[in-house]
Amino acid sequence: MTYRFIDTHCHFDFPPFTGDENASLARAANAGVEKIIVPAIGAGQFNAVLALARDYPAVYAALGLHPMYIEQHDDAALQALENALASQPGKVVAVGETGLDAYRESPDLPKQVAMLQAQFALAKRWQLPVILHSRRTHDKLAMLLRQASLPKTGVVHGFSGSFEQAMRFIELGYYIGVGGTITYPRAAKTRKAISRLPLEALVLETDAPDMPLNGWQGQANRPERVALVFDILCQLRSENPEEIADAVWRNTCALFPLVAQTA
Repeated sequence: MTYRFIDTHCHFDFPPFTGDENASLARAANAGVEKIIVPAIGAGQFNAVLALARDYPAVYAALGLHPMYIEQHDDAALQALENALASQPGKVVAVGETGLDAYRESPDLPKQVAMLQAQFALAKRWQLPVILHSRRTHDKLAMLLRQASLPKTGVVHGFSGSFEQAMRFIELGYYIGVGGTITYPRAAKTRKAISRLPLEALVLETDAPDMPLNGWQGQANRPERVALVFDILCQLRSENPEEIADAVWRNTCALFPLVAQTA
């Protein structure tokens, strides 16, 4: 049977989706994907992401400044984010993609932290959850989230850490984004963690066109493959597929202010 899915993290404003939106959304819908959240990575993408949310009923927007592109973000970008949120465009459901990244060369973590905290303040002001990127920064991010005490929490997307690290976020009220990492047998630590975490803390995502699934390396990821992530999640968990599908749908609707969110 086909279950109902929400892809909580898809960069639908990039190729191969640009110019092919209708066909791509049809492919996703055929796999049961009813809604897609598109997080911006910088101020230059805000208009494109907002236009997608305006033009396509299945698409929702998140606006944020991605830590991997920290050198592109400045006070003007923060002001653009504030202005965009203040105008309250329709279907903006989160601040993000934001977070921390210590994987890249010359990460400039002090600037990353400053930008992240500024985005926390905006999320708090506009009562929105946050979509969080974290690479080699789980402990630092958890500390900053504890300090920020956001009213709407958020999701640590594309999680690839340990059970203990995930539980630290969950205990703060955050959700864990389950994506393509769990499709790789070699990702034993993360697969084991996802198998043990509370089901009520999990949401599904693809990070398309990034984070290809096992067997699809070298190809652009796509939102319909959230159904394949779900299949692997069901293999790792003890609950039946119907229970898992219902739970991740409810979790997503509890976190994000999606329109027509009835189960």
